[in-house]
Amino acid sequence: MAIQYESLDETVRACMLQELEADISNSRLYISPRLTETGAKIWPEILREAIGKRNDAWLAATLQSMRLLHTQEQRRKPKGGFTTVNVPYNAADTLAEGEFNRFYARGLCVKVIATGGSQVEVYRGKDVRDPRPESQAMIGRRLPAQKLLEDLRNSPGVEPALGLPPGPNSGLTVRQVKE
Repeated sequence: MAIQYESLDETVRACMLQELEADISNSRLYISPRLTETGAKIWPEILREAIGKRNDAWLAATLQSMRLLHTQEQRRKPKGGFTTVNVPYNAADTLAEGEFNRFYARGLCVKVIATGGSQVEVYRGKDVRDPRPESQAMIGRRLPAQKLLEDLRNSPGVEPALGLPPGPNSGLTVRQVKE
């Protein structure tokens, strides 16, 4: 099930695409190590398609149907060394939701700033079975659009300093605030 992006419109999509193109041209686009060689090559193309006219559910389904993710990965053992483990069953959903949501939040922040706004509001865009307390605490919180935009731009592939999104599969995203 896709995240419900309350403020997603054609203007936000255009801003998302601008953010994606900036990351690509600056060699800052996050390429997950879970992507296969083919997956890494076509990731910008399928992400562009998802942002332009589709959603995170389509992106996840494409990752799965085209077999663009590795099925196994190396993991560090607690006492040293490595072991081979299966990639989690929801890896495609996690990657698709996480990256689409990051570009959505960036695009929305760009739109909010361009239209004279200054804040976005955190809400749960997708129900989750066991919401983390830190995620629950963020719902309803207003974040400065400029700071969130900078944070997301400067932290590709890692948890941003402002904590949004707060870890994988949180179901949290942002919406435009009526100021």
